[in-house]
Amino acid sequence: MRSANGCGDLDAGACAAGAACLCGRARLADRVLTMRIDSAIGREQYGRRFATVEPVFANLRHNKRLYRFTLRGRTKVDGQWKLFCLVHHIEKLANAGYAA
Repeated sequence: MRSANGCGDLDAGACAAGAACLCGRARLADRVLTMRIDSAIGREQYGRRFATVEPVFANLRHNKRLYRFTLRGRTKVDGQWKLFCLVHHIEKLANAGYAA
């Protein structure tokens, strides 16, 4: 995989950017993150992320189209956020069979 400047070298000295090249450091960071996720603890933690928070934000953003707040001011935005969360939880209850 090549970087934005076209360099594919792991060695920053071989890149045209010289010492400013981030190619090797970026690949090292990718390898470190991959090693963390591939560990037993990392897999368990990564699996929990999808079961807790991310689906809520994805639902609000894509299904409810909450891309940005339409009101201004902290109290108004807080009220709008709580309204969207309330709708999300009511939908969860309805889908679980609690709606009468």
